Amino acid sequence: MGYYSYPQLLEMGFKSLGKNVKISEKASIYNADQIEIGDNSRIDDFCVISGRIKIGRNVHIAPLCLVAGGREGIELKDFSGLAYGVKVFSQTDDYTGMTLTNPTVPGQFKNETHGKVVIEKHVIVGTASVIMPGVTLQEGTSVGAMSLMSKTTDPWGIYAGIPAKRKKDRFKTVLEIEKKYLAMESDGKL
Repeated sequence: MGYYSYPQLLEMGFKSLGKNVKISEKASIYNADQIEIGDNSRIDDFCVISGRIKIGRNVHIAPLCLVAGGREGIELKDFSGLAYGVKVFSQTDDYTGMTLTNPTVPGQFKNETHGKVVIEKHVIVGTASVIMPGVTLQEGTSVGAMSLMSKTTDPWGIYAGIPAKRKKDRFKTVLEIEKKYLAMESDGKL
Protein backbone atom coordinates (compact mmCIF):
# COMPACT_ATOMS: atom_id res chain seq x y z
CA MET A 1 0.00 0.00 0.00
CA GLY A 2 1.45 3.36 -1.06
CA TYR A 3 0.83 6.40 1.14
CA TYR A 4 0.91 10.09 0.28
CA SER A 5 3.98 11.89 1.57
CA TYR A 6 3.49 14.56 4.22
CA PRO A 7 4.12 17.39 1.69
CA GLN A 8 1.48 15.83 -0.62
CA LEU A 9 -0.99 15.71 2.28
CA LEU A 10 -0.30 19.37 3.07
CA GLU A 11 -1.01 20.27 -0.57
CA MET A 12 -4.49 18.72 -0.26
CA GLY A 13 -5.46 21.57 2.06
CA PHE A 14 -6.83 19.77 5.11
CA LYS A 15 -8.44 21.94 7.80
CA SER A 16 -5.85 20.46 10.16
CA LEU A 17 -3.34 17.65 9.85
CA GLY A 18 -1.45 15.95 12.67
CA LYS A 19 1.93 14.28 12.55
CA ASN A 20 2.56 10.76 11.24
CA VAL A 21 -0.74 10.67 9.31
CA LYS A 22 -0.96 8.00 6.62
CA ILE A 23 -3.47 8.13 3.79
CA SER A 24 -3.41 5.62 0.97
CA GLU A 25 -2.86 6.96 -2.52
CA LYS A 26 -5.90 4.85 -3.45
CA ALA A 27 -8.26 6.61 -1.01
CA SER A 28 -10.65 9.27 -2.28
CA ILE A 29 -10.69 12.45 -0.21
CA TYR A 30 -13.33 15.13 -0.95
CA ASN A 31 -13.68 18.53 0.75
CA ALA A 32 -10.26 18.27 2.43
CA ASP A 33 -10.73 21.83 3.73
CA GLN A 34 -13.49 20.47 6.02
CA ILE A 35 -11.46 17.48 7.29
CA GLU A 36 -9.35 17.43 10.46
CA ILE A 37 -6.98 14.52 11.14
CA GLY A 38 -5.05 13.92 14.37
CA ASP A 39 -1.63 12.38 15.00
CA ASN A 40 -0.88 8.77 14.05
CA SER A 41 -4.14 8.20 12.17
CA ARG A 42 -4.43 6.11 9.00
CA ILE A 43 -6.87 5.83 6.09
CA ASP A 44 -6.41 2.78 3.88
CA ASP A 45 -7.11 1.79 0.26
CA PHE A 46 -10.41 2.44 -1.49
CA CYS A 47 -11.96 4.56 1.27
CA VAL A 48 -14.18 7.52 0.44
CA ILE A 49 -13.92 10.35 2.98
CA SER A 50 -16.04 13.44 2.33
CA GLY A 51 -17.75 16.37 4.00
CA ARG A 52 -17.27 17.65 7.53
CA ILE A 53 -15.06 15.06 9.26
CA LYS A 54 -13.01 15.26 12.47
CA ILE A 55 -10.62 12.36 13.08
CA GLY A 56 -8.79 12.14 16.40
CA ARG A 57 -5.38 10.60 17.14
CA ASN A 58 -4.59 6.94 16.53
CA VAL A 59 -7.73 6.35 14.45
CA HIS A 60 -7.73 3.62 11.79
CA ILE A 61 -10.10 3.50 8.83
CA ALA A 62 -9.64 0.15 7.07
CA PRO A 63 -10.03 -0.46 3.31
CA LEU A 64 -13.35 0.04 1.55
CA CYS A 65 -14.92 2.33 4.19
CA LEU A 66 -17.25 5.22 3.42
CA VAL A 67 -17.33 8.17 5.83
CA ALA A 68 -19.87 10.67 4.46
CA GLY A 69 -19.88 13.70 6.76
CA GLY A 70 -22.14 15.95 4.72
CA ARG A 71 -23.14 19.19 6.42
CA GLU A 72 -23.79 17.73 9.90
CA GLY A 73 -20.44 16.02 10.24
CA ILE A 74 -18.87 12.87 11.61
CA GLU A 75 -16.39 12.74 14.48
CA LEU A 76 -14.13 9.76 15.16
CA LYS A 77 -12.44 10.27 18.51
CA ASP A 78 -9.05 8.97 19.68
CA PHE A 79 -8.23 5.27 19.41
CA SER A 80 -11.39 4.41 17.47
CA GLY A 81 -11.46 2.26 14.36
CA LEU A 82 -13.58 1.17 11.43
CA ALA A 83 -12.98 -2.34 10.05
CA TYR A 84 -13.23 -3.26 6.36
CA GLY A 85 -16.28 -1.93 4.51
CA VAL A 86 -17.91 0.11 7.29
CA LYS A 87 -20.31 2.82 6.09
CA VAL A 88 -21.00 5.93 8.19
CA PHE A 89 -23.72 8.35 7.07
CA SER A 90 -24.70 11.76 8.46
CA GLN A 91 -27.65 12.02 6.08
CA THR A 92 -30.01 9.72 4.25
CA ASP A 93 -32.95 9.92 1.87
CA ASP A 94 -36.57 9.12 2.75
CA TYR A 95 -37.21 5.58 1.47
CA THR A 96 -41.01 5.58 1.96
CA GLY A 97 -41.80 6.67 -1.59
CA MET A 98 -43.40 9.90 -0.36
CA THR A 99 -40.58 12.03 -1.82
CA LEU A 100 -37.98 11.90 -4.54
CA THR A 101 -34.51 10.65 -3.68
CA ASN A 102 -30.83 10.95 -4.70
CA PRO A 103 -28.44 13.87 -5.05
CA THR A 104 -29.59 14.84 -8.55
CA VAL A 105 -32.95 16.05 -7.17
CA PRO A 106 -33.34 19.56 -5.65
CA GLY A 107 -33.90 19.59 -1.87
CA GLN A 108 -37.49 20.89 -2.08
CA PHE A 109 -38.56 17.56 -3.61
CA LYS A 110 -36.85 15.39 -1.00
CA ASN A 111 -37.13 14.67 2.72
CA GLU A 112 -33.62 13.87 3.93
CA THR A 113 -32.72 12.93 7.48
CA HIS A 114 -29.61 14.69 8.80
CA GLY A 115 -27.71 14.12 12.03
CA LYS A 116 -24.14 14.33 13.30
CA VAL A 117 -22.48 10.99 13.99
CA VAL A 118 -20.05 10.72 16.91
CA ILE A 119 -17.77 7.73 17.41
CA GLU A 120 -16.29 8.15 20.88
CA LYS A 121 -12.89 6.99 22.19
CA HIS A 122 -12.00 3.30 22.04
CA VAL A 123 -14.93 2.40 19.78
CA ILE A 124 -14.35 -0.41 17.30
CA VAL A 125 -16.83 -1.05 14.48
CA GLY A 126 -16.83 -4.47 12.83
CA THR A 127 -16.64 -5.17 9.13
CA ALA A 128 -19.55 -4.24 6.84
CA SER A 129 -21.47 -2.46 9.60
CA VAL A 130 -23.59 0.63 8.88
CA ILE A 131 -23.96 3.66 11.15
CA MET A 132 -26.99 5.86 10.48
CA PRO A 133 -27.39 9.65 10.90
CA GLY A 134 -27.62 11.07 14.41
CA VAL A 135 -26.08 8.05 16.16
CA THR A 136 -23.45 8.33 18.89
CA LEU A 137 -21.40 5.25 19.66
CA GLN A 138 -20.48 5.95 23.28
CA GLU A 139 -16.97 5.38 24.68
CA GLY A 140 -15.77 1.80 24.51
CA THR A 141 -18.59 0.52 22.30
CA SER A 142 -17.74 -2.57 20.28
CA VAL A 143 -19.89 -3.27 17.20
CA GLY A 144 -20.03 -6.78 15.74
CA ALA A 145 -19.62 -7.42 12.01
CA MET A 146 -22.53 -6.61 9.70
CA SER A 147 -24.49 -4.66 12.32
CA LEU A 148 -26.90 -1.78 11.73
CA MET A 149 -26.38 1.02 14.23
CA SER A 150 -29.57 3.08 14.17
CA LYS A 151 -29.60 4.20 17.83
CA THR A 152 -27.12 5.72 20.25
CA THR A 153 -25.35 3.15 22.43
CA ASP A 154 -24.50 3.02 26.12
CA PRO A 155 -20.78 3.10 27.00
CA TRP A 156 -18.62 -0.03 27.18
CA GLY A 157 -21.06 -2.43 25.56
CA ILE A 158 -20.76 -5.03 22.83
CA TYR A 159 -23.48 -4.58 20.21
CA ALA A 160 -24.47 -6.73 17.24
CA GLY A 161 -27.37 -7.41 14.89
CA ILE A 162 -29.84 -5.73 12.56
CA PRO A 163 -30.79 -3.52 14.25
CA ALA A 164 -27.95 -3.82 16.74
CA LYS A 165 -28.69 -4.66 20.36
CA ARG A 166 -26.41 -4.74 23.40
CA LYS A 167 -25.17 -8.29 23.97
CA LYS A 168 -22.83 -7.85 26.95
CA ASP A 169 -20.32 -5.56 28.65
CA ARG A 170 -16.89 -4.82 27.19
CA PHE A 171 -13.73 -4.89 29.30
CA LYS A 172 -12.13 -1.52 30.13
CA THR A 173 -8.56 -2.88 30.24
CA VAL A 174 -7.84 -0.81 27.15
CA LEU A 175 -7.86 2.34 29.32
CA GLU A 176 -4.80 1.17 31.26
CA ILE A 177 -3.05 0.18 28.04
CA GLU A 178 -3.77 3.64 26.61
CA LYS A 179 -2.07 5.28 29.63
CA LYS A 180 1.05 3.13 29.18
CA TYR A 181 1.16 3.84 25.45
CA LEU A 182 0.82 7.62 25.89
CA ALA A 183 3.44 7.66 28.67
CA MET A 184 5.94 5.75 26.52
CA GLU A 185 5.20 8.00 23.56
CA SER A 186 5.74 11.19 25.58
CA ASP A 187 8.99 9.75 27.01
CA GLY A 188 10.25 9.10 23.47
CA LYS A 189 10.35 5.34 23.99
CA LEU A 190 8.27 4.57 20.89
